[in-house]
Amino acid sequence: MIDPAKRKRIMGRSIKLGHCICNPKEPCPCGLFKRKNVCLCAGEREEEGAEDVALTKLVENAGCASKVSQEFLKRALEGLPAVFDPRVLVSSSTCDDAGIYELDETTALVQTVDVFSPCVDDPYVFGQVAAANSVSDVYAMGGRPLTALSIVGFPSDRLSPRVMNKMLQGGIDKLAEAGVPVLGGHSIKDAEVKFGFAVTGVVHPRRILTNAKAKPGDVLVLTKPLGTGLACFAQQLGKADAELLEATARSMTALNGPAAEEAVAAGVDAATDVTGFGLLGHLAEMAVQSGVTAEVWAEEVPLFKGVLDLARKGVVSGAIERNREYAMRFVTKADDVGEEWEAVLLDPQTSGGLLVAVAEAGAAGLLERLAARGVAAARVIGRVAETSEGAIRIALRREGR
Repeated sequence: MIDPAKRKRIMGRSIKLGHCICNPKEPCPCGLFKRKNVCLCAGEREEEGAEDVALTKLVENAGCASKVSQEFLKRALEGLPAVFDPRVLVSSSTCDDAGIYELDETTALVQTVDVFSPCVDDPYVFGQVAAANSVSDVYAMGGRPLTALSIVGFPSDRLSPRVMNKMLQGGIDKLAEAGVPVLGGHSIKDAEVKFGFAVTGVVHPRRILTNAKAKPGDVLVLTKPLGTGLACFAQQLGKADAELLEATARSMTALNGPAAEEAVAAGVDAATDVTGFGLLGHLAEMAVQSGVTAEVWAEEVPLFKGVLDLARKGVVSGAIERNREYAMRFVTKADDVGEEWEAVLLDPQTSGGLLVAVAEAGAAGLLERLAARGVAAARVIGRVAETSEGAIRIALRREGR
C-alpha cells in the first residue's frame, strides 16, 4: 500500500541527495519506481515478494562452490597472528574442520561456522542441507554437537519471508534430528540467498580427530559419493536429470553423525569432511599436515550416477578450476587418468562425506559397521603410502586389479 506522505518525505530526501537512500548505487527516482511505481525506500513492495522460486537460479555459484578458493584463502591468512593460548588445541593453523578449546581434562569445545548459497531449488531442503553441512565439521573432529546459531543473507526486497521461513524450518528440523537445538541467529539483507549455522560441540581432549595424523599403511575411506557440485552446476544450466538431483539431495541432507561415531569407535588415525575444496583439496591438507604421500584409485571412488558423463561433456564449473589451482601442485597422476577424473576429484562438495585414514586391518570391519548404520556408499579409495612433505598420486585403479 502506498502512503503518499511517507513517499513524498523519503523521496524528497533521496532526490536532494542525488541517490536512493536504500541503494546508493541508484539515482532517485530509481529504475524500479519508473517501471512499476514502487518505492522500496518508503517500505513499498512490488507485491508480497516471490515465493515460488528456484533458489539455484538466483545465485552465481551454488552450494560450497560459492566459497573462496584454497589459494585465495591461504594468501588472505598470511601474516595473521598465531594463537598461543595453551587451551587452544586446534586452530586455523592446521587448516582443520573446526577449532577446539580445552575447558578441563575431560571436555573441550568444538566450534565451527559454515555459510553458503543454495545448492537445491527447494527452500526447506536447502535448510536441511545447510544444517547437515554445518554440523559435519563437529563430527569430523570426533565431537558431539550441542547447539547452533543460524546465519542468513536474504534478498528481503525480492523474496517472500515465507521462503526464509522454510529455509529456517528445514535447518531446525535437520538439527533436531542431530539432537541440536537452534538458539537463535542473525540475518542480513543481501543480494543473494546465503544460509548456514555456527555450531558448538564438545569432545574429549584426548579423543580428537584431526587431519594431521594419517600414517603410512593406512587406507583411505570415503563415506559419501562425489559429484554434488557437478550436479548443482548442471541444474543451473538445465542439464541435470531428476534422478541425479534426487540422489544428491538425499546425500546432502544425510547427517555424518553415524559415520563419525563408527570412525571414532574404529580408532581412525585422521579424518576430515569433503566439502568445498573437493576430495583432492581436502586430501592435500591431510597429506601436508600428516607429512605423507597419499594414493587415490579413481575407479574405486564412489560417484553419483551420471556425474562422470557430465564431466566428459564439459559441464564443469569455475569452482573446479579454482580448486585445481591449489590442489594439483601436490598431485602426480598416471597417464590414463583423464581430465574427467580430475574434474570429479576436484569437484566442490556440499555436505559431502567423511574422509578417514584407518589402519588397513581395521578397514573391513569399519566398512561393515558403516553399512549397518546406513552409510552404504562408503568405500576404500586409496592408501597412505609413505612419509613425505605432502603429496598425492592418482592411478585409475589399484595395482593388481
